[in-house]
This record gives sequence, structure tokens and C-alpha cells, in this order.
Amino acid sequence: MTASHGRISKAVIPAAGLGTRFLPATKATPKEMLPVVDKPAIQYVVEEAAAAGLTDVLMVTGRNKRPLEDHFDRNYELEEALNRKGDGSRLARVQESSDLATIHYVRQGDPRGLGHAVLCAAPHVGDQPFAVLLGDDLIDPRDPLLRRMIEVREEYGGSVVALMEVDPASIGLYGCAAAAPTGDDDVVTVSDLVEKPEPAEAPSNLAIIGRYVLDPAVFEVLRKTAPGRGGEIQLTDALQELAAHPELGGPVHGVVFKGRRYDTGDRGDYLRAIVRLACEREDLGPDFRAWLRSYVTEEM
Repeated sequence: MTASHGRISKAVIPAAGLGTRFLPATKATPKEMLPVVDKPAIQYVVEEAAAAGLTDVLMVTGRNKRPLEDHFDRNYELEEALNRKGDGSRLARVQESSDLATIHYVRQGDPRGLGHAVLCAAPHVGDQPFAVLLGDDLIDPRDPLLRRMIEVREEYGGSVVALMEVDPASIGLYGCAAAAPTGDDDVVTVSDLVEKPEPAEAPSNLAIIGRYVLDPAVFEVLRKTAPGRGGEIQLTDALQELAAHPELGGPVHGVVFKGRRYDTGDRGDYLRAIVRLACEREDLGPDFRAWLRSYVTEEM
């Protein structure tokens, strides 16, 4: 299968995970709906897709994810109540989430890994390239990573992954890329990908973070990909196949991201993300930073 060269208009957001690291908060609330300051984490991700021009969004969900659909739907009773009060500011914020994009939903069913979640999107995506955004990584809107990845895809074809340099000792927490430089300072050619390698065996300290721009050829490869680490179908394994055999629908390139990324994947990083984002808010930052300085001084 040759690589597709169509315009990218669709984004896929896997959202079927159980969120076990945040129990008991996620017993009845999807982890994607946990607030980051005053918006659920998933809204930041949809905003990022929309800002990159991707206004057709498919969420791959699972059981107990109905609050996601409710959040991006209209709430006419709430809107009317705010309208009657003349609270235009809150009304605009409530309506914002339902106006971001056209959002579709599909159930993953059995949680068989990220590769399987992406494969669930095949009927919706069809034969066009598409983006995949993982909700655990929030990218600061001042650093338009996804837009840059789409540019690289348009220039080089194939698929594009987002990479970030990490401490070599922690590379085992990520997928890792073996890569060679190109003519662009922030772009590398990926020759191999390894899912969560032992640090001593890692080909680099370039970690895959949760943004992908994929050629639809990845679907056919995923259909043939056997379960890997953890008994799950790994997207990394399919991308490794495309990198090794570009004739299948490759090549694979990486954008090395040096901007602001907020990791909400575990409790400590989630709390740090909230503090960082709150500090940078014009409406909250000045008072919050003053309190934070006072609190830290008292605790030292």
C-alpha cells in the first residue's frame, strides 16, 4: 500500500482507559473529565485539535464514558439559566466546548491497547491521513506542535510522531525512537521504535509523546500486528513496521518537541500541571503565585 497524500481533517482521541492511577476519583468519573484548573483535561486536547484545523474529532471510548458526550453536547437548561441571569461570561464558557468541533464516538469494547483503539477508528477515518492525540499529554497552545507535525507530514509524507528528549534513566517509561537527522533542525527520520526499553538497551533518549499524524496505511499494519508488551496491540509496533518497510505506507519521521508539555498521566505530574497552568493564567496567576510563594516559604 502506498502512502496517502490527502489533506488532514480528522483527529482521533483514545479515551477508553480506566484511569486506575486516579482511583477512587475515577470510580464514577472518567479520568479525561478530571479538571485541570477549571476545564476537564479532554477539552484542552480537543481545543488543540481544533486550533490545528482538525474539526472532525472521533473519541474512542469505553464503558462509563457518557460524561464525555454530555460535556461536548449542548446543555440548554444551564444555558437558559445563565442567559436569564445575564451571565454572558459563564454562558460563553459553557457553550465553548460544544462549538469546538464536530465530535463522534465509537466504543472500543475490550481494552486491547492503543493500537487496537486506533484501529477502531478505521471506518470513520477511511483512506485519509489523520492525527491521534492522547489525553495524558497536554501541549501548551503557545507551542503549536500538532500544526508543525502536519507540516512535516505534508513535506515528507508517511507518518509523523512527536518526540521529546528525556533523562536516559527514565526512557523505559516511554516508547523510544532510533533516529537520524534531516535537513530540518527539529525533524528526524525514524528507523526503529522500541516500546518501553530497558535504559541500557534504548537506542536514544528520544521518547514518543502523545501526538501522532498517521498515514491510513497504519490500519492494515495494525490488523496484522500481534499483541506485544502487556498482551496489547501496540501502536509503536505498527509504526516500527512502517519505519522498517516504507513501501507499506511510510516513511516515519519525528518532530523533536522542545516546548511546554504538561503530563497529567500520574497524580504528581497532574498536580504540577495544574499549578503551572494556574500560575500562567492572567485571571488567577498573580494572586495564586503570591499565595504559593508564601506557602512555600512557610513550609521550608
